[in-house]
Amino acid sequence: MKSIMFIAPPAAGKGTQADLVIEKYNIPHISTGDILRDISKEDSELGSYVLETLSSGGLVKDEITYQLIENRLKKDDCKKGFVIDGFPRTLDQAIEYGKILERLNYSIGEVFLIDIDKDVLEKRVTGRRICENCKAIYNINSEDSKPQIESTCDECGGRLYQRNDDNVEAFNNRYELYEKKTEPIIKYYEEKGVLYHIDGNKSIDEVFKQIDDIISGVGK
Repeated sequence: MKSIMFIAPPAAGKGTQADLVIEKYNIPHISTGDILRDISKEDSELGSYVLETLSSGGLVKDEITYQLIENRLKKDDCKKGFVIDGFPRTLDQAIEYGKILERLNYSIGEVFLIDIDKDVLEKRVTGRRICENCKAIYNINSEDSKPQIESTCDECGGRLYQRNDDNVEAFNNRYELYEKKTEPIIKYYEEKGVLYHIDGNKSIDEVFKQIDDIISGVGK
């Protein structure tokens, strides 16, 4: 096994597919967000810095993020593979990530780009409804996942609500930002021959089969 990375626009199901890979192959989920939150709880100079930075909405210095990621990847549970999440976000980070992997004698592995039609994503985002009680998620734009009674949770009868940022304008802004930020990263991994395009318009199971076939060597 190697490192596995997902690149996907908002609401493309990246988290779902990552969870499926983690479950099947029993490998760790390396989340930069989780690492930083854990460090922020430590009674140390670094912990205080990370806590203050996160609390103010700032970004932790890249050098510190690199150090924390490398320390995490040195642990034994990563030796059989892992899914990296939330990193890299820029081309510079992608280049440094490659250096970290080289130092640890790890290969880049597979980078999966989930391709999905923008209008499909927009319907997913704008149709999303969440139960205020049990947090169950529905989508009024999908026959498979819309509630039986409008605005009412099937599970507990709680009221369904729409997040403030689940609107067309917010989605378009997030989508444009995604394209701008990830374009150089996509090109970088394409040139290295490790990027695989996945058809995200299919069902969850069909999307996972595409990914699993590549990981297992069947689809290469």
